[in-house]
Amino acid sequence: MKYSTIAFFVLISAFLSCSGSSGSKDGTPKDMDIYLVIGQSNMAGRAEIETQDKDTLKGVFLFTGLEDNLWEPAANPMNKYSTIRKQLDMQKLGPGYYFAKSMAAQYPKRQIGLVVNAKGGTAIGEWLPGTEFYNDAIERTTKAMESGRLMGVIWHQGESDVSRTDVYMEKLSILIDNLRDDLGNENLPFVAGQLSEDKVERKQFNVVILELPQTIKNTGVVTTENTTTFDGTHFDSESQRKLGNRYAEVMLKLVK
Repeated sequence: MKYSTIAFFVLISAFLSCSGSSGSKDGTPKDMDIYLVIGQSNMAGRAEIETQDKDTLKGVFLFTGLEDNLWEPAANPMNKYSTIRKQLDMQKLGPGYYFAKSMAAQYPKRQIGLVVNAKGGTAIGEWLPGTEFYNDAIERTTKAMESGRLMGVIWHQGESDVSRTDVYMEKLSILIDNLRDDLGNENLPFVAGQLSEDKVERKQFNVVILELPQTIKNTGVVTTENTTTFDGTHFDSESQRKLGNRYAEVMLKLVK
């Protein structure tokens, strides 16, 4: 009788454990908060992946796009599964890693999913509706949304457009409007980042991008004060950590 009672409670515990799980058979969560991470080289990541950046993030998953395993625990480099990236050895530390780490810390009971699809050296015109980059972002995000809900977009791009700041905001508005339409959320949070001011011509861009929240609803901007680069363009590792945390701070204000 004693052993029958024990066995009964073991079976009940197993049943409750299985019925309460929100994951798939392979353990991948099915109710994630998903974020789209796009832009050019600083979003793809060019900073060195240092010791403190080598952990696999707890509660964070990276979209692979591989049919036999759509998600894997997130670890650097975050842009490794981008369908448009340059060679793999160029993909290093970007802001996405610390963005996700911060978001997971704020929502410890939620699972975070990242769709990272960035490519260095790209102008905003290459990201507008109908382009390869845009189409891939939509296709991958739509597939990822089978595993949860899309919460927002983080965007870092502009180094290729500093000579065209007069039309940048118009193009960015087109991008945001179409992302919202095609991904089914007219209020989808969108956070953009400023550029490094190591080169004087980027200062005007940084002034222009600050107008985004006043131009388009439910958007935000990450500033780049107290950051440094290792080559005049690409943020170093410490600065990428700062930017990732800032992206999370701004996104949290929008998703709340």
